[in-house]
Amino acid sequence: MLLQILVLIIGFIILIKGADFFVDGASSVARHLKISKMLVGLTIVSFGTSAPEFAVSIKSLISGSGDIVLGNVIGSNILNILLILGVASLFHPLSVKSATVKKELPIMILITSLFVILLSDNLFDLNVVNAFTRSDGLVVLLFFFVFVYYLLSIMHNKNDENEEGKVLPVPKAIIFTVLGIAAIIFGSNMVVDSASYIAAAIGVSKKVIGLTIIALGTSLPELVTSVVATRKGEYDIAIGNVVGSNIFNIGIVIGLPVIICGGIYSISFNIIDLFTMLISTILLFLLCANDRKIDKKEGLLFLLIFIVYYSYVMGLF
Repeated sequence: MLLQILVLIIGFIILIKGADFFVDGASSVARHLKISKMLVGLTIVSFGTSAPEFAVSIKSLISGSGDIVLGNVIGSNILNILLILGVASLFHPLSVKSATVKKELPIMILITSLFVILLSDNLFDLNVVNAFTRSDGLVVLLFFFVFVYYLLSIMHNKNDENEEGKVLPVPKAIIFTVLGIAAIIFGSNMVVDSASYIAAAIGVSKKVIGLTIIALGTSLPELVTSVVATRKGEYDIAIGNVVGSNIFNIGIVIGLPVIICGGIYSISFNIIDLFTMLISTILLFLLCANDRKIDKKEGLLFLLIFIVYYSYVMGLF
């Protein structure tokens, strides 16, 4: 047990340093390519930090642990908004661009709503057991391709921000980005494996492990990257990371493995879990649409909802 705790601490250290390198590299790449940092956050950063979730999903489906896969995605999407943006906004208010409110956030709401509907079969027929089939996976994957098409359509956007600050040379920026994401993935794997071992040792259900230990562990890259980006003033990367990651989680982390490995049946997740994921997504949109930012008070609201929901998950009430 002591060895696993030591591995957990080392994993956190690797994660934090990796995120520092990754943010510096990714933001420098954006400036050299003259593309918006929001686009970098929606693509390179969000897809890269979602790599642990994808790896966990493939591994879990092959071993027949469907609840861990769903808990991983549902928990990660909830954590990304309530915990990650909540914590990041405590460091500095997060400015949100108009295009994000009008385009990226509505896309995230649509794919999240679709995911909830596909997981709620018995709401339409009480005689049907909730399942996430290959056809469901194909639907969310096709919707994800719509998002990719949107990203390709805005690739030409110029980064016309007149920003000051250190810009790494191209070779160094690429090395920082690659090494950063490698450290993030390696560190998150250490954290997930050690935390899962500790949780299993004290006896916790797969659903709870998926929603808590695995979801938090695989969301650590997003958490650390968004906090580091916020402290460096890279607010577009912080927001884009969460939005892109949530869309990627549904389209690729759950959709693609299910198509490859088969469906998930006898789902144990209830309407509270799905409702929390959907409501947090809608709440993010409403708060951003209001004044184009997430300030400290709104961040505290996210954290309060996070505490209430996870108190319910852990059976505290």
